[in-house]
Amino acid sequence: MTVSPSEWVTRSTGAQRSLLIVEDDGPLATMLRRSFQQRAYNVLSASSLDEAECMLATYAPELAVVDLNLPGRSGLECVKFLHHRDPAMKIVVLTGFAGGALAMEAIKLGARHYIFQPTDADEIEAAFVCRESYCATAVSGAPKTVKMLEWEYVHEMLFATQINLSETMRRLNMYRRTLARKFERRRAK
Repeated sequence: MTVSPSEWVTRSTGAQRSLLIVEDDGPLATMLRRSFQQRAYNVLSASSLDEAECMLATYAPELAVVDLNLPGRSGLECVKFLHHRDPAMKIVVLTGFAGGALAMEAIKLGARHYIFQPTDADEIEAAFVCRESYCATAVSGAPKTVKMLEWEYVHEMLFATQINLSETMRRLNMYRRTLARKFERRRAK
């Protein structure tokens, strides 16, 4: 969503809360934006950390929802940047990874909570009001398939190696072409 600078608002006071959504999945970002706007939030959404940085020049949200799997600079970098910019900002991260190792790293960097996808505004809002640094939430959705678990494991290894393809291939004992096919198959679905 593109918003003109005249529509941007500064930190809200009173009943209306301000929220930044950093999510590269357009339909999910749109669904979350609409859901939170119906709940009286001032909402802006960005599809990358670079886009979010531009918005933060004139927008100071109280809350943020960050996808861990962002294009370019990672969701972990985004959490670190947002927390450094405003330590009082409540940050909730969204992750599709079953293991949660990256989500725990996000907590260390300043996120308040992590939620496994798929999720909805109710679950995210509950995470914002949770008093503890992490509150257990039920993982929603159907059980994951073996292919989904494999995809998540490959992605976790990719992030564990700081997106070093050679090291990822070595740790997974996988050829470059095999790894490339796994990414192509997932992208096509």
